[in-house]
Amino acid sequence: MHLIADWAADYRENIESMPVAPSVEPGEISAGLPSSPPEKGESFDAIFADLKNIIVPGVLNWAHPEFLAYFGCTTTAPGVLGEIASAALNINAMTWRTSPAATELETVVVDWLRQWLRLPRTFGGVVFDTASISTMHALTAAREEILPGARSRGITGAPTLRIYTSEQGHSSIDKAAIAIGIGEENVVRVACDENFCMRIESLRELIERELATGMKPLAVVASCGTTSTASVDSTAAISEICREHKIWLHIDAAYGGGLALLPEEKWITDGWAAADSLVINPHKMLFVPLDFSVLFVRDLERLRRVFTLVPEYLRGDTVENERNYMDYGLPLGRRFRALKAWMVFRTFGRIGMAARIREHLRLAKLFAEWVSASPNFELSAPVSMGVVCFRATDGNATDLDIFNSE
Repeated sequence: MHLIADWAADYRENIESMPVAPSVEPGEISAGLPSSPPEKGESFDAIFADLKNIIVPGVLNWAHPEFLAYFGCTTTAPGVLGEIASAALNINAMTWRTSPAATELETVVVDWLRQWLRLPRTFGGVVFDTASISTMHALTAAREEILPGARSRGITGAPTLRIYTSEQGHSSIDKAAIAIGIGEENVVRVACDENFCMRIESLRELIERELATGMKPLAVVASCGTTSTASVDSTAAISEICREHKIWLHIDAAYGGGLALLPEEKWITDGWAAADSLVINPHKMLFVPLDFSVLFVRDLERLRRVFTLVPEYLRGDTVENERNYMDYGLPLGRRFRALKAWMVFRTFGRIGMAARIREHLRLAKLFAEWVSASPNFELSAPVSMGVVCFRATDGNATDLDIFNSE
């Protein structure tokens, strides 16, 4: 364990000297590994040598300072240490009795985050792995609310349910529709404006037209920091439409939600209090290692009504007045994810994290200014967060299309 800890520290300290991307071809890494499982155990020295010589050279170094492809994850030393501690403890946080500390720490950490996001006290949260899973749970709760008893009887014979999101909305919405029986064809993509934000009037017209044909709106998913452009839908305006038609409003703030920690960026939270659910991924902007996603729901009982199901072998594990997180989602096995977030949040505090986010925004703005000043490039989307979209403009059309597509 000390060997790996030292290696991890050295990796983080020296990552700048490594290439960002590996120089490997598909199948090259697996070709260096045995095709049959080991019959006898091997020494850790041999395993560690293969880690260094085969595995690590095939890794794309997401934590490298020159890695600019995605905003997928950020991490810090306290988060890494939290992961080590969680793995060492190796507990299952499914009920309070199976781990009182994990259950109560999750409740505390999630509520800290709720306060930073300026969500009302009526919101409760649950930790999942990714926003894809969080969104699936939110839409399942929405389905149960519009079709009471669907968890028991299914949705056969029900009206056609529709989910609305923008053209820039995340693909996890489609996957959630597949998983909960709505079908991806019933995810309606609403047109965007020139800033890649959902057109509010287009949403209203779509909903009213489909209501007239007998379809039933299930939910609207508003984006707060889309993957392609970091665009932000007008949640306040969308919430008015949802309130008028009694439609579940889910906010995908997986990336952009982190801006809420900056007082000068509080505009990002406009309309959040009117939402039914919101997802944020602290592993995107808040320096917690993958994976760590939090789903907030206005009245957490709306999740429990859908997912509570206590098998015989766990009935003695329930304790009165204590929260059992297995009742609020699909997973029965639950990692001690809150530990790493607790360490990160305590180490930096809101002020420390906000300062780092502010620096990321400064760098994005600076790069955008360089692009705007260049005769060879232009911005292709507004810059409001750490995502800068740009394209080449100097050259013939065919060459430019090839270059920009790559």
